Amino acid sequence: MKNILVIGAGLSASSMLRYFTQHAESEDWYIKVVDQNAALAQSKVAGCSRAEGFSINALDPEERGPLIEWADIVISMLPARFHIDVAIDCVKHKTNLITPSYISKEMKELHEEAEEAGILIMNEIGVDPGIDHMSAKKILDEIEEKGGKMHIFESFTGGLIAPESDDNPWNYKFTWNPRNVVLAGQGSAAKFIQEGQYKYIPYNKLFRRTEIINIDGYGDFEGYANRDSLKYRSKYGLDDIPTIYRGTFRRKGFSKAWDSFVQLGATDDSYILEGSKDMTKREFINSFLPYNPNDSVELKLRHYLKIDMDDIIWDKLVWLGIFDRTEMGFTEDVTPAYFLQKILEEKWSLGKDDKDMIVMWHKFVYKLNNDYHEINSHMVSIGEDQTYTAMSNTVGLPCAICAKLILNGTIQTKGVHLPIHKEIYKPILEELESFDIKFTDTVVDPPVLYIEPSRV
Repeated sequence: MKNILVIGAGLSASSMLRYFTQHAESEDWYIKVVDQNAALAQSKVAGCSRAEGFSINALDPEERGPLIEWADIVISMLPARFHIDVAIDCVKHKTNLITPSYISKEMKELHEEAEEAGILIMNEIGVDPGIDHMSAKKILDEIEEKGGKMHIFESFTGGLIAPESDDNPWNYKFTWNPRNVVLAGQGSAAKFIQEGQYKYIPYNKLFRRTEIINIDGYGDFEGYANRDSLKYRSKYGLDDIPTIYRGTFRRKGFSKAWDSFVQLGATDDSYILEGSKDMTKREFINSFLPYNPNDSVELKLRHYLKIDMDDIIWDKLVWLGIFDRTEMGFTEDVTPAYFLQKILEEKWSLGKDDKDMIVMWHKFVYKLNNDYHEINSHMVSIGEDQTYTAMSNTVGLPCAICAKLILNGTIQTKGVHLPIHKEIYKPILEELESFDIKFTDTVVDPPVLYIEPSRV
């Protein structure tokens, strides 16, 4: 029997735990799920005789240590900053580890120790990062195998609302952590490389430099740049590629409207807004506007952001209720970003029958036999319900399948890795297709080589 320890039973773990319990008998597994909330952990494995859920303090090494020693593999669904502590314990007890989070500098430094311990620490095995790596590397490797030389690589992913649940003027609802949405793009300028030139987009311009992508059957999406498109050049073997650009998808029109809050200063999380615990939504918006006792908040905002009377942005802002004279009920003063987040949560939360959607799109332009060729590849995944969301499926299933492949010996790699090797990505992508998480590849002829005007 092989033992599986899952640390964290939140939303992203639902689909993974369903996979484990469904395969526990045939694969001869026993699963332990631990979470701060014992009832939650128990509910995720209810009805499975080969699984149990209970509560521990996963941040306490004395509590988690014996469980890690018991396990053959650990899947850490903790916040990313806590993975390293779990990883150190896994090296000590010679237990394999999987996390869906970005690999940290500290995690990379465990590579030799993990190799010596004979274990695999697999990171970035969710959706983004995760499925994006695997699906891109599959085509990049195929291009390299036939002698092609990459010229352009672009990649976009978005967590969005499914078309059948899209019922608001923003064409958006929270399908993941709301805080991450509000703070998206902050911290440093977005950077990428375009035709051999390094390009940077500061935060205050990020949402006005977008690219429109059409996906057959799903319409137009717009993409804005991720903070660092360059860090995967070496990992993907693209050190000398002229153009590499990674971004995030929203529906067309979202970014221009969102930029209103950026320019207003309402997404700032760096200071506490004095008196905000007693502010109404209207007073919150007014706090960023010039003093004028004669003009309404609405008129001042229009003038400040230069929003015309017939601009559809205005309808989006009004729909959010930002001019309402209602308090938020805070017990203490908060940052502007937190205040805005709570306003948005009232309007952008998923309804009980809503479904979410993950959209991913890659563009590959390469040169072969003196001719340029282009492949576009896309994946759209629609959630099942509020438990088995598209986000849960696309994050949890790659983790679960990877765990199975490690436990049954299909994956032999040791050390600290990402899922960019054929031994890893090929069987995972193949099995994901059985869950309707699959890519459609299209040859574009002639290839599109021009520079997008928004990124010149």
